[in-house]
Amino acid sequence: MHFISEQDQRRISDAIQDIEARTNGELVTVIAQSSDDYQYIPLLWAALFALTIPGIFLFAEIEWFLELFYVYQLTIFVFSAIVLRLPFLRLILIPKAVRQRRAHRHAMEQFVLNNLPATKNSNGILLFVSVAEHYVEVIADKGINDLVPDGAWDRIVQDFTAHVKKGEIAEGFLAAVQDCGEFLIEYFPDDKDDKNDLPNHLIMV
Repeated sequence: MHFISEQDQRRISDAIQDIEARTNGELVTVIAQSSDDYQYIPLLWAALFALTIPGIFLFAEIEWFLELFYVYQLTIFVFSAIVLRLPFLRLILIPKAVRQRRAHRHAMEQFVLNNLPATKNSNGILLFVSVAEHYVEVIADKGINDLVPDGAWDRIVQDFTAHVKKGEIAEGFLAAVQDCGEFLIEYFPDDKDDKNDLPNHLIMV
């Protein structure tokens, strides 16, 4: 992924390993370029644009022929569907609530797929970023979530999101890893019997 270099990936991996050397908790980081391809969005808007043609003709009192009218509608639909497939335009047309729902669903999937619910003390934390949506989420299992003060995750997300919006993804990850790590170290210090089964590197999906 072009938005995060190999050097930054190593920095994040080193930070995670440093944290997990001092805790029996688990910290997993995941970054997604986008949480959905939203392919249906351009088609919906293209259909809407094409369907407005009759209204425009009637409002402007333009005389039209059925054959030409069909050509106009088809042309508008095809042109709009192609142009609106451009990533920056497609995302603009997607309501924020839809983008956030897709990203949240993706985060929950990654929490399960990376086996975080299986930690011995229910003390796994997922740091998830979906870049296209400027979306950040911290998902913490019950064991650690019940101990952390109210609002702590929200503050981490806010700081992380601010970094993402400025294109400082690596710095956002490093700060969030440090903040989450401090909670893990405080409430779940290193245990000699602890076995680290989850990845310590940045997972890119």
